Amino acid sequence: MDPLNDFLKGRPPTAARPLLGITVLLVEDSRYASDAFRIMCLRSGARIRRADTLASARKHLRTYQPTVAIIDIGLPDEPGTVLIEELSRGSPRIEVLLATTGDPENAASAMRAGADGVIVKPIEQLAQFHNSILQHMPRDRQPSGPSIVADDRITPDPIALRNDLEHVSDLLHQPDSVEIIDYILHFLSGVARSSRDTELLDAASSTYVPDTPGDFDTATIAKLAALIDARLTATPPI
Repeated sequence: MDPLNDFLKGRPPTAARPLLGITVLLVEDSRYASDAFRIMCLRSGARIRRADTLASARKHLRTYQPTVAIIDIGLPDEPGTVLIEELSRGSPRIEVLLATTGDPENAASAMRAGADGVIVKPIEQLAQFHNSILQHMPRDRQPSGPSIVADDRITPDPIALRNDLEHVSDLLHQPDSVEIIDYILHFLSGVARSSRDTELLDAASSTYVPDTPGDFDTATIAKLAALIDARLTATPPI
């Protein structure tokens, strides 16, 4: 179905590029988090394709089967655990099936759905990314000889972070924003964790009330929108 993917699988990994020959499907709605994964894949020799919804991911999967799937748990159309469960039962099964989340408490549900492991965002060290995949790969797909410890810290494009904040701002200013506020706050919390913005994370976390989904104080939401708008104003588009 995908001759290039078959060709890449035939290329042996090296110590410097331990993921050479691997194709990664990343299902992630945050552009900032996606850019971090993109950089890490390119630096590691892996080929990457991205989908930002489960619907888009399923279209990719009808065309080709990746070696590795990394699926965000909080997505706009369905929870990522739905796709994880589907793929865990697939035949042939994807070699490595990973979940990613900004909240470590989501790890248990991902493992129950059938994930091989969980990547907790932010993931910034290249070696950590390598290990999260290689520990689940068969021996013949791992580089031979001594490994090169890549302790490089990955910094995503700040424009991608701005894109995420603009997305949240647009959603919050829509008349029907209350109907999707649970998704907005989950998304914003993940972006705040990935960018290490503690003020924004605290604001999103204090707004979210897990026991009463959909029940939010409009004044608190307005303050959150103002906080995001202030960040966008402080960092004009390039």
